[in-house]
Amino acid sequence: METDSHNRKSTPLGRYGKFFLYLVVVILINLVGANLFTRIDLTANRVYSLSPISKQAVATLSEPLTFKVFFSPNLPAPYNGVERYVRDLLQEYALAGNHYFNYQFYNPGGEGKKAAEIQEMAASYGIKPVQIRVIDKDEVKFQKAYMGLAVIHGDLVESLPAITRTEGLEYRLTATILRMNNKISRLQSLSAKVRVSLYLSSSLQVVGPYLNLKGLEGLPDGVEKLVKHLNQQLYGQLDYAFYDPSRDSEAEKLAAEKQVMELQWQGFTDRQGHEVPGGRGRAGLIVEFGDQRRDIQLISAVKVPIFGTQYVLTSLDDLETMLNAVVEEVIGINEKIGWLADHGTLPLQAAMIPGRPQNNAASNFNALLSQEYDPALVTLDKVSSLAGIKTLIIARPTKPFTDYELYLLDQYLLQGNNLAIFYDPFEEKMPPRSMMMMAQGPVYIPLSTGLEKLLRHYGVRIESAYVMDKECYKQQMPENQGGGQRPLYFVPMIKNENINKQFPFIRNIKGMIMVKAAPLALEPEVFKAAGTKAAVLISSSKQSWLLKDHVDLNPMLVQPPSEKDRYARHPLACLLEGGFTSYFKGRPIPAKPEPDKKSEKKGDKKDADKPEKVDNPLLEQGALKSRGERLDQGRGRMIVVGSADILGDNVVDAAGTTPNAQLLMNIVDYLNGREDLAILRSKTQRFNPLTEVDPQTRSLIKGLNLVGLPLLVIFCGLLAWMRRGARRRKLKRRFGGRPENNG
Repeated sequence: METDSHNRKSTPLGRYGKFFLYLVVVILINLVGANLFTRIDLTANRVYSLSPISKQAVATLSEPLTFKVFFSPNLPAPYNGVERYVRDLLQEYALAGNHYFNYQFYNPGGEGKKAAEIQEMAASYGIKPVQIRVIDKDEVKFQKAYMGLAVIHGDLVESLPAITRTEGLEYRLTATILRMNNKISRLQSLSAKVRVSLYLSSSLQVVGPYLNLKGLEGLPDGVEKLVKHLNQQLYGQLDYAFYDPSRDSEAEKLAAEKQVMELQWQGFTDRQGHEVPGGRGRAGLIVEFGDQRRDIQLISAVKVPIFGTQYVLTSLDDLETMLNAVVEEVIGINEKIGWLADHGTLPLQAAMIPGRPQNNAASNFNALLSQEYDPALVTLDKVSSLAGIKTLIIARPTKPFTDYELYLLDQYLLQGNNLAIFYDPFEEKMPPRSMMMMAQGPVYIPLSTGLEKLLRHYGVRIESAYVMDKECYKQQMPENQGGGQRPLYFVPMIKNENINKQFPFIRNIKGMIMVKAAPLALEPEVFKAAGTKAAVLISSSKQSWLLKDHVDLNPMLVQPPSEKDRYARHPLACLLEGGFTSYFKGRPIPAKPEPDKKSEKKGDKKDADKPEKVDNPLLEQGALKSRGERLDQGRGRMIVVGSADILGDNVVDAAGTTPNAQLLMNIVDYLNGREDLAILRSKTQRFNPLTEVDPQTRSLIKGLNLVGLPLLVIFCGLLAWMRRGARRRKLKRRFGGRPENNG
């Protein structure tokens, strides 16, 4: 009994001791976890983990880089998730970066002096509140919120004023860091300064008030202050000059040579009866570096309905953004991407002609391309046209190539450069208006530009046909036309299983569309002989067939064939890289064609690529030999896509978030050796379709869910009941024979 009493007395002390011991252990575990922890990302594309290129970008910083983040507090869903994602992402950057990486969060909400200072700081970085929609108590309301950040690297500043979604944010931040790194390196290595010249006639101040051009008199001082402000960020590499053509004849002559915008007006009487004399004046901002030049319009003409043509003066805030982008362009921070601008190719920018519909163009693709590269229009009129360009894009050529132009393309590829060819085997001709009134559709004429034979030599044959596919885009019909969906067989839906996942730059693309795509045929024997590695990137489904001979894409007239042997899978895009053999091997170099005499103008300069005829006895007697003037073998990289319509604005979105837009940019990145960025761009996808299964498998899974799970529960219950019965029987056998102890 004494022992029991002693144990009872010592028990409270033991409990308290254990409690304090557990408390100490919990505190130590939290302290260790705050410094030694790990995260496991179970998403398929590792969306919540930094990519290797992001880690490398912040781990190799040589100057301080700071993120200043401005988010309003208590944001409603889904914007509160955006703020949380930004915090987690910057924390990941901080863990991977060196001591030069820093980030700070600011709360611009509320009132008072501190909040006003933070809001003023955000405004200095170009970050202003955005309007978001809030649903509160079954009511839709709108409120203003700060959701932006500024990146400060050395003396450079770049801003993301509105971060309203998380998709692609890591790509945008990493691309910004890399671009700023390249910009600093480039600025510090410039051999001369960038010239910024303002041409503004003081005579424009006379008519400025009548044209609603307010602020003309203060524009020279404003631009000078703007250039000084940018010079602090650009390491003093801007050289500014102001010219007044109205007062300086030399400035007027220089402005005329540079074709600076000029306004001319006749004398008139204003509403107050004042006589305003006639005159003229010029206005323009020119940025020059070496042989590069870009013009920035100070006065823009805008056509407004009813009121007619109006003139608008570019604001200083817009000028700062435009000038910063133009400086990056002229000093060559971004790599050049060539775009073939002749041979009837798809325009890179839509021509805005008043009174005419906008032509089909690749304007959205051009905007996306300009964010990372420097698109340059290229013509094959001389050898030097391809100098300094690593990748050339040829989109839907419709006019023939001469042998000399094919020779330029052939040698360009063999020199280690890249070609991206988006081909259309037909030229679409619209009928006359009289026929259009009779519901006559366009006519598709087969093309033969000469580029086909060059591709055939490399091992890619483009058939003169369009691929139709039962797995296609369904057009939603209006109610007045019966409603429902109408299949557009010439717009195949490319599913995940028809995209080659062996290449990382398209591995994250889960689906896309093709428009008016031609089938490609690869010739393995050609690849084997030249040492070319070839692969199909994108294919149609097994439910596709070819439409050729008589092509009519009217959805009401296209019907799937009844013959099963006409259905087959067709390659729509392919990749060729490695060794190539020249198309002109063993043949003489083709001569450059004589220029069209009708197109020659009096006073034109002589073609620098065309040598003058000189009497040379060495050539006449065959006493001169040469070698190395051309390549018969070489290495390059080429992607051929059987559709050019996928570059159009009706397919590529301006934000670049759709799979089609990301695929096109990934192709350009891959050709330029930036595969890591291509993988990062398509890391997060809005389009993530479920894996499709056949009907038999779906029925089996459905049956298992309906019947299998209840049977499994019954089986587990029976198993538990049987084990419990066996346990009772075992206990009876063990203790059932003992005599009872009554004492």
